[in-house]
Amino acid sequence: MTWLVVGTDAVLGVFVVMFAWLVLQHRLRAVLAGAGVAVAYVISEVVKFAVQEDRPCRTAPSLAHCPPPGDWSFPSNHSVIAGASAMAIWSLHRALGWVAAVCAVAAAASRVAVGVHYVHDVVAGLLLGALVSWVIAVLLKKKRVENEAPTVVLPRLG
Repeated sequence: MTWLVVGTDAVLGVFVVMFAWLVLQHRLRAVLAGAGVAVAYVISEVVKFAVQEDRPCRTAPSLAHCPPPGDWSFPSNHSVIAGASAMAIWSLHRALGWVAAVCAVAAAASRVAVGVHYVHDVVAGLLLGALVSWVIAVLLKKKRVENEAPTVVLPRLG
């Protein structure tokens, strides 16, 4: 087992640590942003079932264990989770978001490097995950703005 194989899953652990820290700061917004990652995963499973693309490790050697038949390639679930996590984290904390974005790209690239995904699988996964999380972030921001009390500035009497 190479560092690429271990790193593929370790990056997901980095996202868990980031979300845990953000939950302490943002509470419900961070939990809902994390739930968006789960929504992105479910959507990716539906797309996988519809597309049913075989993995490259079925026809070529790979560094990682090739998942069993029926575990389709497009889109990459790791990349969907990474893209969704990076966007959710970025929506809550810009500096951590940039770190998460680098981690997401690294996770996606590692899936290609170990031979279990094609490049288009991971690019589509990153984009799908980021899009779903972005929509949820926009909805959360909109809901927050709607719930804020209006500010009334009274003119000075004088």
